[in-house]
Amino acid sequence: MHIPVLKKEVLEYLNPKTGENFIDCTIGEAGHSSEILERSSPNGKLLGIDLDKSQVERSNNSLADYKNRIIIVEDSYKNIKQIVEDKKFEKVDGILLDAGFSSRHIDDSGRGFSFRKDEPLDMRYSLDNDLTAEKIVNEYPEEEIEKILKYFGEEKFSRQISKNIVKARQAKRIKSTFELSDIIAGAIPMFAKNKHRGLSIWAKAQIGARSFQALRIAVNNELDSLEKFLPDALEVLETGGRLVVISFHSLEDRIVKNFFQENKKLNKLEILTKKPIVATDSEILENPRSRSAKLRAIIKI
Repeated sequence: MHIPVLKKEVLEYLNPKTGENFIDCTIGEAGHSSEILERSSPNGKLLGIDLDKSQVERSNNSLADYKNRIIIVEDSYKNIKQIVEDKKFEKVDGILLDAGFSSRHIDDSGRGFSFRKDEPLDMRYSLDNDLTAEKIVNEYPEEEIEKILKYFGEEKFSRQISKNIVKARQAKRIKSTFELSDIIAGAIPMFAKNKHRGLSIWAKAQIGARSFQALRIAVNNELDSLEKFLPDALEVLETGGRLVVISFHSLEDRIVKNFFQENKKLNKLEILTKKPIVATDSEILENPRSRSAKLRAIIKI
């Protein structure tokens, strides 16, 4: 079951009121949106965006009781400005971006988001995307794979891992998450010389987490999307409107932090969170995915 991350804090910083309009940029299964709609009732509207067609269908089902107050679009949040224009969704009082992927992607998608399951190396949010993780690990030059792992995953063993990948794919195409996990584990010095073969699936998952993150970011062009989104989101907000962004790794958080600080200097916004808001111990216990979540919020002035 999907549990929305930092829901209490999202509602605190978005502060939805009766009649206000909001955009949920990664609506997923509508865990945040249902609460926003409840608090903005009876006539507040919500525009939901999601790149994954199956998530659009689920959110429509989840929000069936609010069908007269919602518009849900299959698209990328990076296109927020165009979507708002196309849908004539005016007077935007608040925007939420939860930049993480849904637990549904891990549990049910079968697209290789989880390194704990043996699934095809896909990692696409949208099946219209031609680029997959399998294509990267089997067809990209070694130097390019190393750059992806080093920059997007901040993986200190990026060189060894990329060498192992290229060596392994010469024997046969790398197609599954478990195959890749074995290759990654074999590149880590302390598990070299076949010692990694005795590792549990959990241990291999921890070792491969950064590399899987890097591939997912590369496949879905996540950082470029975030950089395009932020100025456009600020533009479509009404004066006094609020923007809340939840990120899940340091690269995303750095982009958000720098954008907020730069625009504060230009007197375009007020930062509501001096430091990123993180999950409480009780939330982490209930939902381990929230452990890496960081929330930052601003108000447009």
